[in-house]
Amino acid sequence: MATAAKVPDKGRIIMDKAQARPLAGVVGFFDGPAPLIEAVKKVRAANYESFDAYTPYPIHGLEKVQGLKRSPLPFVTLGAGLTGFMSAVMLQYGTSVISWPINVGGKPLWSWPAFVPIMFELTVLFAGLATVGAMFLINGFPNTKKRSFDPNVTRDRFAVMIDAPKLKTAEELEDMEAAEIARYEKKLAAFKKFEEQEALQFLKGLGAVEVKSVEERGWFE
Repeated sequence: MATAAKVPDKGRIIMDKAQARPLAGVVGFFDGPAPLIEAVKKVRAANYESFDAYTPYPIHGLEKVQGLKRSPLPFVTLGAGLTGFMSAVMLQYGTSVISWPINVGGKPLWSWPAFVPIMFELTVLFAGLATVGAMFLINGFPNTKKRSFDPNVTRDRFAVMIDAPKLKTAEELEDMEAAEIARYEKKLAAFKKFEEQEALQFLKGLGAVEVKSVEERGWFE
């Protein structure tokens, strides 16, 4: 049985079970790309643990302002494309040169210009399928546990959402050892403390035309 440690700041690290539905975070809506980018800069500088920006179309430079790392997707596409290319080469070389070598009009068995279309097709096929699959995997799709906080955000709204941290319940903390609780506290202490009303006022002060709290809801709730 793990030894429970004394928790010094329960308001900071324990989930409030009195809340009817867990809080997903707070969101602020902005008039356009320019105010959104400025808001993202200040939200990042505030050192919240997690936040994200939502736009109806890609905004150049937004990922740098957010501090996002380079996506691994291009490397997946490159690797899959090379795999498809080599598969086409080995398939055609194996059939034309090794398994069924046939002399056609005195042409060399490995007449590579004739094999270019298959090389191209398998390169595109492998790269395309792997890119789509990796995109779904990296983005965690389909995510049936998280409903969109506003359907119009994909049409004409620009939003910044500050996520509420995932806190442990009192029961979970009781089953944790002192060292685990210390690491948990250290992780939370590294970021700005999330307070719902404070975060709402913060977004409002950044120029948000509308702010609201968002509860955790799935697709079918």
